[in-house]
This record gives sequence, structure tokens and C-alpha cells, in this order.
Amino acid sequence: MICDAALLPLLNSSLPLAVAQMTTSTFWLLGVVVAVLAILLLTGRLLERRQSSMMNPALLQRFNHRVRVWLMMSAILVFAFLMDQFIRGVTVLLFGFVSFWALREFVTMTPTRRGDHRTLFWVFFIFTPLQYVLIALGPAYYGLYSIMIPVYGSLFIPARNALAGDSKRFLERTAKIQVGLLICVYSLSYAPAMLDLNLSSSRKVQWDGSPVSLLFFFILIAQIADVLQQAWNRFAGVHVIAKEINASRTWEGLLGSIVLTGAIGAALWWATPFEWYEAAVMSMIVAMMSSAGTMTLSAIKRDRGVTDTGTLVQGHAGLLDRIDNVCFAAPVFYHLTRYFFSV
Repeated sequence: MICDAALLPLLNSSLPLAVAQMTTSTFWLLGVVVAVLAILLLTGRLLERRQSSMMNPALLQRFNHRVRVWLMMSAILVFAFLMDQFIRGVTVLLFGFVSFWALREFVTMTPTRRGDHRTLFWVFFIFTPLQYVLIALGPAYYGLYSIMIPVYGSLFIPARNALAGDSKRFLERTAKIQVGLLICVYSLSYAPAMLDLNLSSSRKVQWDGSPVSLLFFFILIAQIADVLQQAWNRFAGVHVIAKEINASRTWEGLLGSIVLTGAIGAALWWATPFEWYEAAVMSMIVAMMSSAGTMTLSAIKRDRGVTDTGTLVQGHAGLLDRIDNVCFAAPVFYHLTRYFFSV
């Protein structure tokens, strides 16, 4: 009874904190996203029925697949956020699974030798779970999860590979594993880490949002930036950035994506702790990093002679193909927010 009495104030004080995670700004942002996706899905269905000769059937089918997957991803995120009212680790677990699968696709795309198998065991079943466990434990462990993979993981991988006694293409094999762990696990893990940010608004009016809405805002902006660049590439692209890497990515597409993404981010400033101009700048940075992630993965795929990283998601090739932009943008967005907008 004494123990229960001592714990009761603690439980009562923690309950409002959990309930406060989903605020008015968060629900409004979710509502806008769902409404836009519903309109896009309805538009795609109507175009399919009309079967207009002016519309490329393959392009239309890919568009509809993309919208359906976005709806599925949004539903999963909303479920994770709602569950986070009771079990905070659900969101971290979701991203942990995504990291594990993306790393699996990366390793499958870049074959390794038998001597790497024990190193890969450590990468998949020790470093990957440990990174997300540290994030799940909270911001007190930031100092550890921020350096574990780039420091300890990067030192452990070549040392463990050397113990296998296989020197053939040693540097290349080691670099593959390190890059895969850095992109698929370490970088992506900064997305759920945003839930631990103790945000402070720079506005004159107090912001009623939460890290949940900030995380959803980030993912939304990263996906919008990718779509806008593809649209600009198709309708206004002239000067290709790197033809041997990705012939469809142009400077016009990159510039158009940065400008329009910044405008959309400014319009959604109310879902963030930023002023409208700060939201615009942060969105433009996300757009630039998203493009860098796509170009980097394109270079890796060209080097390995593959078109897609996998076939997990229908109409979207591999999972890694869908999150490459998020992987590159997440750590930059996280640290800029932490250093400039966190208490």
C-alpha cells in the first residue's frame, strides 16, 4: 500500500504528458495529409476509368500505386503515434523494423563474402537493435547513440572482418557494411529520435504542438520534395546533374523542388515550432538532403548494376528506394532543430 501510494503521484503526473503528445496542430496536420491523399486517390481512379489517350497508362498506374503506398504509410504512422500515447516504443519499433529491412536490402544489393557473415551478424542483431534501444531509453542517452555507430561501429567492423582471415577486397567489403549501417540504421534512427526533442517555439504566440507533429511534418516534407523534383524533372528539366548516375535528375528539377518545398513548408508552419520563414528554410534544407540521398542511392545501384533495391512495396521497387531521402535528411533536420529550437 505504501508503494502504491508513492507511485500514484508519479503516474498521475505522467498521464498528461502522454496525452499531450497528440495536440491540435498534430491532428490538423494529419487531417490535411489524409484529405490531400484522398483527393489524389480519387483523381487517379477517375483518370483510370476515363482511359484518356493523353495519359500514359504506365505512368498513371505508378502514380496510383504511389498514392496507395502513401496512404498505407500514413496509416501506419498515425497508428504508431496513437499507440505512443500508451506505449512510446511503438514508434521506435516501427522505424527499427524499417531500418532492419532497408539494411537487408542494402546487403543483398551489395553481395559480401563468407568471411563477412559474422560481422553482419553483429551489424544486424547487435548494433541495429542497440541503436534503437538507446533511442527508446530517451534523450539521456543522446551522447551514446549519436556516436555509437559512426565511432564504435566503424572501428568494430574492420577489426571483426580482419579476424575472419579473408583479405580479398577487404577494404571494399568493409566499406559496404559501414555505409549500409550508416545510411539504413544510424541516419534513419534520427527520425524517431525527434520524439525526444524538448522544443521551444520562437513565435510570439505559444505553440501548442509536439514532437509528434514535427516528425510527421518532416516525413511529409521529405516525400513532397521527392515528388516535386520528379515533376519538375519531367516538365522543365533540361540540364542533367549527373547523367551516368541518374539521367532523370536535373538542376531545374532540384531548384524547383527546393523553392516549392520551401513554400509548402512555410504554409505548414503552424504544425512546427518554427516561424514561417524558418519552416521554409528547414524545408528547403530537407529538399536538398532528400535529393542528395536519392542521388547517392542511384550511384550505389549503378555501381552494382541493379535497377531497384527490392520488391517489398508494390509499385515502389524496394523499401530503401522509398526512404533514401528520409535517411539523408533526418540527421540534418534533427540536429538543426535540436541546436536552434530545443530548450
